[in-house]
Amino acid sequence: MKLLIATHNPGKLKEIRAIFDIDGLELVGSREVPDIPQVIEDADTLQANAIKKALEPSRLMGWWTLADDSGLEVEALGGAPGVYSARYAGPEADYNANNRKLLDELDGETNRRAKFRCVLALASPDGMVETVSGTCEGVISDKPRGVQGFGYDPVFIPDGHDQTFAELDPETKNRISHRARALDAARLKWTEMLREVAG
Repeated sequence: MKLLIATHNPGKLKEIRAIFDIDGLELVGSREVPDIPQVIEDADTLQANAIKKALEPSRLMGWWTLADDSGLEVEALGGAPGVYSARYAGPEADYNANNRKLLDELDGETNRRAKFRCVLALASPDGMVETVSGTCEGVISDKPRGVQGFGYDPVFIPDGHDQTFAELDPETKNRISHRARALDAARLKWTEMLREVAG
């Protein structure tokens, strides 16, 4: 059975494929499906965005669909950038611009505690949808470090480590990240159901 992974982000797709490996499921990314539109992420919570990103393409394609929305929540910034993480420095901002803005906002700040949060939504073609979530706590570094990963990975140091996500090898990140923890919860909650659907 094909399970649509509703993301155009190759980094996310690679991580999901590495962790959410279930017999009988072929994980297909949005970029691999012709003419599938990109869902506008205009909800005000990660959960609502994840649900929207799963439901819309599932109904359109008639496939079971998995989608995520993730955000970085920084204590000293009152939980920002949160649901606006991808467009923190503006709607057309890239990863570097978002990281620069974040570090500028934290200039001189001693409390650099932060957490990544991921919400995963699974939708069926008939409109059923369920969610799970995962978090990873850590601190924001004083400058970008490393070349792995994407997004805020170069500035996020997970608890128990002295390297940023962008410095850690992918196998280590995929054991401890917010997305890994959400995907672990997803495997526990949905594996049997998806195997039954796949026949």
